[in-house]
Amino acid sequence: MTTQLETLPYRHVLTLPAMGSAVRIARETTEQVLMEWGIARRHPSVDPALLILAELVTNSVRHAAELSPNVTVVFAGGPDTFAFAVHDRHPYQPALHAAGTDTDTGGLATVVELTLQLGGTAVVRGDADGRGKSIWITLPL
Repeated sequence: MTTQLETLPYRHVLTLPAMGSAVRIARETTEQVLMEWGIARRHPSVDPALLILAELVTNSVRHAAELSPNVTVVFAGGPDTFAFAVHDRHPYQPALHAAGTDTDTGGLATVVELTLQLGGTAVVRGDADGRGKSIWITLPL
């Protein structure tokens, strides 16, 4: 999947305090964004996307809150693509590997495995100053 994120016509940004309620709010916002963009709740990519998003936001809240008081979710979409990123200001950039590999990292491994099964991509992008990162998930629709 080689979609250029910059060319996707739809955008939405959500910034939340890095606390437990961020997971629920991010999921609810994702459902609303998809609905506004005309993507049916029953679309086969929606439930996996919500699971992936919840895992990524949970990881930011659990592991980055000390250095990153906020977590930001960026949504981008187009006619055949739904992409989202979870961003925090913690400098650690995890390696993304599929489940069952020697470097299996639990929840992130599940995120990568599910993303790949859907024909999508998962990428970690560091902030220019090296003090934060975004994990971008791109899924076909």
